[in-house]
Amino acid sequence: MLEGLVQAGNQGWWVDVDDDAAMDAYSRTVIRVAASVTPHVASVRTRRGSGSAVVFTEDGFMLTNAHVIGSATGGEVVFADGVEARFDVVGIDPLSDLAVLRSRNGAPGAVTLGDADELVVGQLVVAVGSPLGLAGSVTAGVVSALGRAVPVASRRAGRVIEDVIQTDAALNPGNSGGALSDSSGRVVGINTAVAGIGLGLAIPINATTRRIIGTLHTDGRVRRAYLGLVGMPAPLPATVAARTGQPAGVRIMEVVRGGPAEQAGLRRGDLVLSVARAEVRDAQGIQRQLFSDAIGIKLPVTVLRNGAMVDVIAVPIELTVD
Repeated sequence: MLEGLVQAGNQGWWVDVDDDAAMDAYSRTVIRVAASVTPHVASVRTRRGSGSAVVFTEDGFMLTNAHVIGSATGGEVVFADGVEARFDVVGIDPLSDLAVLRSRNGAPGAVTLGDADELVVGQLVVAVGSPLGLAGSVTAGVVSALGRAVPVASRRAGRVIEDVIQTDAALNPGNSGGALSDSSGRVVGINTAVAGIGLGLAIPINATTRRIIGTLHTDGRVRRAYLGLVGMPAPLPATVAARTGQPAGVRIMEVVRGGPAEQAGLRRGDLVLSVARAEVRDAQGIQRQLFSDAIGIKLPVTVLRNGAMVDVIAVPIELTVD
């Protein structure tokens, strides 16, 4: 029974050699990811605040949080090698809490972007930031939850950041806008906020956010359709899943008062099955239907309510942000 165990000194306790080796492997992975990602994460500073940013193109475009930039049109950036430059704000999308910046003097290469849709709960992730005065801040942890939706209020309308990644990798002050990477060094999220003690949130890099990033890169803004609901993935009852061939939908957790969803008759507790006749299994599935071409268009929405299929028509409005 003691095979694989060694005694640590004369303290009367034992260390599992395999566990010790696993810890070494864990440390080596974190060190490798930090070495790979840190050179591409920079400190950004505006007149009103600071944070981090991630270089995602070879010609100096950077990705950060919209809340880090606020209403600024430019500022200063410091790269991991100490090089300083001015940056200009290319575009901001508060709904996704993403902003694209461009360094006037280029940047030291781009990170490799991954796909957050491939993440699983319990997977190792590494958060890399560059807070001012603390370049190359690195923490590690695991994905503790996926598919979260975070409501944010504005004076004109409620808005929702969809499909946020929750992790227990601690985020230091100024880490907002930094990289969340998988064990291969691919950036799968942009760290956005501290959710609570020992918890952090990150905006996922996936097909939807790549579309947002591309639009910000080329157009400087993203026109968004707005329904006004907050949802979480939820399994369908077995009988409904068998009949429809759809295993999951989106459970409505909150309906914004006065919004298009409420006006259409959608209710808290409804299980959304499809939007615009497209099957939805998570919040991202709804979000894919809510870009500029859906504004003012009648969208059929099918929900499961009290065991019955209910069809409603919702007309998204354009999201306006303060």
